[in-house]
Amino acid sequence: MNPTWISLGVLAAMAPALHQRLQLSRAKHRSLAGHSRMAKRLARWLPGYSFDETEFFGCDGAPADIQAQRRAAFMGVADTLQTRHRLSIEATAAARENISDMQFIAAYRVPFQFSPLVRKHLKVGSFLQSAQGVQVTDLDGQVFYDLTGSYGVNVFGADFYKKTMAEGMSRTQSLGPVLGSYHPVVASNAEKLKAISGLDEVSFHMSGTEAVMQAVRLARYHTRRKNIVRFCGAYHGWWEDVQPGPGNPMPPRETYTLSDMSERSLQVLRSRKDIACVLINPLQALHTNANAPGDSTLVDSSRRAAYDRAAYTTWLKALRQVCTERGIALIFDEVFLGFRLAAGGAQAYFGVQADLVTYGKTLGGGFPVGVVCGQSKWMRRFDEKHPADICFARGTFNAHPAVMGAMSAFLDELETPQVQAIYEGLDERWNARSALFNETMNTHGLPLQAANMSSVWTLFYTQPSRYNWMLQYYLRLHGLALSWVGTGRLIFSLNYSDADFDAVLQKFVLAAQEMKRDGWWWHAPDITNKSIRRSILKETLFG
Repeated sequence: MNPTWISLGVLAAMAPALHQRLQLSRAKHRSLAGHSRMAKRLARWLPGYSFDETEFFGCDGAPADIQAQRRAAFMGVADTLQTRHRLSIEATAAARENISDMQFIAAYRVPFQFSPLVRKHLKVGSFLQSAQGVQVTDLDGQVFYDLTGSYGVNVFGADFYKKTMAEGMSRTQSLGPVLGSYHPVVASNAEKLKAISGLDEVSFHMSGTEAVMQAVRLARYHTRRKNIVRFCGAYHGWWEDVQPGPGNPMPPRETYTLSDMSERSLQVLRSRKDIACVLINPLQALHTNANAPGDSTLVDSSRRAAYDRAAYTTWLKALRQVCTERGIALIFDEVFLGFRLAAGGAQAYFGVQADLVTYGKTLGGGFPVGVVCGQSKWMRRFDEKHPADICFARGTFNAHPAVMGAMSAFLDELETPQVQAIYEGLDERWNARSALFNETMNTHGLPLQAANMSSVWTLFYTQPSRYNWMLQYYLRLHGLALSWVGTGRLIFSLNYSDADFDAVLQKFVLAAQEMKRDGWWWHAPDITNKSIRRSILKETLFG
């Protein structure tokens, strides 16, 4: 046979697979967040380096007088923090040697080039003694407005969860730690979650990460397909299949990371036959196709965020249609946003019904929890026609009585007129507060703006700078508590009154004004975000 014809035949046979591969590549976002393998290679290659004190204050080319001003301010902030929060800082330093998580967050509060000197001088306490209203109090008795949101747990305010935790214990204390059998509140919790989710069945787990793991496992079990789709930058817990980039020692395997809000991604879903499920974290609508914003990556002022509810709703409806057509499970990961946007969660807020929904965080009423709700056809874990073919999922502390009791109290509170009233005009209220924040920053000539998805905010900066990360320390000086990701994510609880918000806003103004006076936002007329990135590349390559 003619070799040419053989070659043409081979190419013809390979053409569909090559077309699918090209289609998949085109559906990936062009950023590193969209290319997990490349990002992991770069992370392994990137050399560590840090600024000494002669470089730290002038890496942007600032003149000597500005550098001296910054140095004096830096040491002043350090001295104030150390004096004002001595007990909290000492307790944190003593515990850090024993707690690996504390070591990690201390190292990644700011860009790595600045981290050693920041850790040496700008010490932050990790311990608190109490919480009340929208405030927290550290070991030194210093009071902060809480903008951490307890990583999304705190939707209704600390006092709300103190009540649900106490009520939950009182409802189930007679059973104590008995596991395997269920306290009666488990049944009522399941009924209420069915009504909230609009789905048929419920399973309980120990964390949001576990809930997502189970939802994905069920989708694979019922479709007999192995691959899952997540969207660029989305967080679905820290287990391997849904966190395929840096931070995971394993290479990407059965995970397609596609571009969010892209027609090319829809084309991939329409054409491939190996996709079990599509994971949606609605929080991505605030920073589409970007990783969760944190100040450790705030190397310049290019961070941006924006939220368009109508556009994201249209996208979710398109996904719903394609998944229905192709027999793909659509999974809403509402571990973070569930009950923050609406009493019915993101499904009710966007008007889109998923096949499976995961909840966690706030639903535990102050205790750790994970929940999967789903249609019966997706939730079934065994096949009576093939009794050895099961989808296994257990966990010692699933449906723990104390957790189920607090969940019961939470769900009861959710139905009260007082809580239902909180949801009335919720978007309008927080959009107005964001607009007021931005107007106030502009009025005072401060290079700071906010983008929000209801009560979840991201701050970004409007003039080029390598020192925006310093703002988190000025905010702390003025009584605002941020999580370790700094100004990348502010999470307000919904019990913030107008007076509370006004107090926070004024503290932002004072902190930003002080930072500006101290020279951190000085910049040469010709400096741009692009020129900053060129400087960082030069530092990385040549030292």
